[in-house]
Amino acid sequence: MRTAAGARVVRHGDRRGRDRLRRVLRSGGELLVTAGLVLLLLVAHQLWWTNREARRGAERTVAALEREWESGTAAGPGVPPGGSGMAAAPEPAATPGTSRAPRRPDTPAAPPRRSRAYAVLAIPRLHLRVPVAEGVSAADVLNKGYVGHYRGTQQPGRAGNFALAGHRNTHGEPFRYLPRLRRGDAIEVATRSATYTYHVDQVLPRTSALDSGVLRPVPRSLVRPGYGYDEPGFYLTLTTCTPEFTSRYRLVVWGKLVSMRPR
Repeated sequence: MRTAAGARVVRHGDRRGRDRLRRVLRSGGELLVTAGLVLLLLVAHQLWWTNREARRGAERTVAALEREWESGTAAGPGVPPGGSGMAAAPEPAATPGTSRAPRRPDTPAAPPRRSRAYAVLAIPRLHLRVPVAEGVSAADVLNKGYVGHYRGTQQPGRAGNFALAGHRNTHGEPFRYLPRLRRGDAIEVATRSATYTYHVDQVLPRTSALDSGVLRPVPRSLVRPGYGYDEPGFYLTLTTCTPEFTSRYRLVVWGKLVSMRPR
């Protein structure tokens, strides 16, 4: 509005409106900045803090298991006093890489207790040493930085399929670098009674998360049947999510037992 002399007159209502708009924009900007900081903290928590805590916990568990085995004074988790928790294992395979090995007679053994660590998985190429716990519960096993044993599959050193799962990202991410494994790489599984060495034999880069065939006693993909086996043997299966930071598909690594070293 202008006066007869041409001077501009600013109404108080217009000024209040502009002030209100500035306050709204400033508040909105502050909220966006706050939301961004919260999001960054959540990402840092998932990518750094969960890894840090899970790895520390896993390292302590590995050390505790090894002290217990060396002392020989206490039974492992889920193992009755005086028992190893594992049935007798096969003798070393005659030829490295074979899926068959001479067997001793099976002896009854109590299964490991659910969610309790009872073995140590070591993969030299990945500089990895991580506990193996019974079950694949996210909260009770995988989120602790452990590798989980699929219940219903075999135990290490036994004929059949010893199948494990682990996180690829966050919570210790023990299987993050699983795609680096190559045929012939060693994978060791240590228990109270023995150390079992498997050699990587096949890698299935991607399959459905529902591909139960990879966990069968004679593992073979139901989605990509060109991957897997036709004959009984002593198999190790490692599974994790793929691609990174998703859980849509599964990456699978298979190994064959090549030797057993008693403690």
